[in-house]
Amino acid sequence: MSRADELFIQNCADILKNGASDATNCVRAHWSDGAPATTLRRFGVVNRYDLSREFPILTLRRVPLAKAIDELLWIWQKKSNNIRDLNSHIWDSWADETGGIGKAYGYQLGIKHAYPEGEFDQVDRLLYDISHNPNSRRMITNMYNHSDLNEMNLYPCAYGVTVTVTDGRLNLLLNQRSQDMLVANGWNTAQYAALAHMLARVSGYAVGEFLHVIADAHIYDRHIPLVEELIARDPYPAPKFSLAEGVTDFYAFMPEHFKLEGYRAHPFRHEIPVAI
Repeated sequence: MSRADELFIQNCADILKNGASDATNCVRAHWSDGAPATTLRRFGVVNRYDLSREFPILTLRRVPLAKAIDELLWIWQKKSNNIRDLNSHIWDSWADETGGIGKAYGYQLGIKHAYPEGEFDQVDRLLYDISHNPNSRRMITNMYNHSDLNEMNLYPCAYGVTVTVTDGRLNLLLNQRSQDMLVANGWNTAQYAALAHMLARVSGYAVGEFLHVIADAHIYDRHIPLVEELIARDPYPAPKFSLAEGVTDFYAFMPEHFKLEGYRAHPFRHEIPVAI
């Protein structure tokens, strides 16, 4: 059993058994037919992955790694807030007629700030510090900018990254305010594990741990039978992950540079209701 499957099963079983229901509250999200999209939810889910041992990708259902990486690069490389720069349709419902999603996600990472060493955006500052100040405890990015929230079509869910370097290993912590376990857990976990590998590669460190902190981990009411089906499955072993040799520039990575060898995953042919 892969570590990603193990933790997904544990987290979902805990939410189904012990999660608090918001069915009696006035919830923001709704289904396409207008019904409120209620959840079972748990506060403060923390998952730890040793990336030197295996890559955390679900086998209970297939995660389309190339598409997940494409979104990651859209945010972290292109620093874009326009879906026309994205090779999938996952953001279509949040975009305006120009393709924009407001001052969200990549837009925030691309804003330049003044430092004693010069002007950097958040990504370039992080890359600079990993290379020049690896003992720093200030290697942080944050997309949750309160002054711009009213101009974001969706508040950032996975919003904050902290990086540390210890004993020659690069570790990454992801803070996420909210996560739809069925739709987003496998996706976000694979993305930010990949980001840790990217940062380790370009800075010359070995990859270390990935810590995923989820403030509100939830399962939507109409997702419950689908989640129950998933966690009843027998997982496969984790695949072997690799990055293309020779790529050492953060901005040179492309989706095809991320490889999974021996990735076996169960098919998942259900249409997943989307809460909006």
